[in-house]
Amino acid sequence: MSAHVQAIVPPKLRPGDTVRVIAPARSRALIMEHDNTRWIDERFAAMGLTLTFGEHVDEDDQFRSSSIEHRVADLHAAFADPAVAGILTVIGGFNSNELLPHLDFDLIAANPKVFCGYSDITALQNAILARTGLVTYSGPHWSSWGMRDHFEPTGDWFRAAVMDDAPIAVEPSQAWTDDLWFLDQDARTSIPNEGWWGLRPGRASGRIVGGNLCTLNLLQGTAYLPSLDGALLFVEDDFESDAAHFARYLTSLLQLPDADGVTGLVVGRFQRASAVTREALDEIVARQPALRGKPVLAGVDFGHTSPLLTFPVGGTAEVVVGEDTTSLTITRH
Repeated sequence: MSAHVQAIVPPKLRPGDTVRVIAPARSRALIMEHDNTRWIDERFAAMGLTLTFGEHVDEDDQFRSSSIEHRVADLHAAFADPAVAGILTVIGGFNSNELLPHLDFDLIAANPKVFCGYSDITALQNAILARTGLVTYSGPHWSSWGMRDHFEPTGDWFRAAVMDDAPIAVEPSQAWTDDLWFLDQDARTSIPNEGWWGLRPGRASGRIVGGNLCTLNLLQGTAYLPSLDGALLFVEDDFESDAAHFARYLTSLLQLPDADGVTGLVVGRFQRASAVTREALDEIVARQPALRGKPVLAGVDFGHTSPLLTFPVGGTAEVVVGEDTTSLTITRH
């Protein structure tokens, strides 16, 4: 378990910057089976950002990935290259944690830059926080930008987090989607957003730790899990996690020795296949001693649905859950 490391906020991206795309989990070859790069390229050009790609992003082995050596090489090259201002992951997957013993954390700390992705990338982001203090960004992958319709406010939230310094007052989206958009850009279903679920009242601030819950839990017992003392937890899980699985994952995390120091909990939106109801989540929360007397907000726009909030892992946020007002503000990113 890491002690607190002094936070390092990387320089913001600016028009004219170069962003390197790497594949620390699954390969770009998987994404290119359904080529949506036209919209990706248009959006990055509109932001004035130039995309370059790691040498090994298209390698594709039996795990739809590449060797540990090559994935580490691309990550190190991206941090070491002074011409690269930011780093995006191709997509998530299952095996980012394989890289952890091989990472040069001194190199990463000496070259702070925006690093963004989500899902399986949670392992890298929290390990980087634990070992270096560098703030990274849980937000869209490179592939996420290929969504033709119903994409915003994902892009707006990304720009607010990595291209601007102002605090971000997060508002619930008007609608959301949970479909295989990359297979068929015309077959989309937009679902009206019923708003956030304020499960427990209170006000809390803290250093953001988290991302994908089952991936974060892979770091338990290693040297790569950030301290939970003073942490405002942000967690989500994908369609494979129903109420019973989410309950045991959350219980495991909140039984860690420093979990009593958690200041509050923010839960991302569940996919429809998870079938997690507000009533079930309310009971799951009620069973956690570490959450007693602390605010819990759920149904927030991050996780494996769209739109997708970009939030700083290692940055700070404040959550207020009350009868008259509920708010979520990212204060340092």
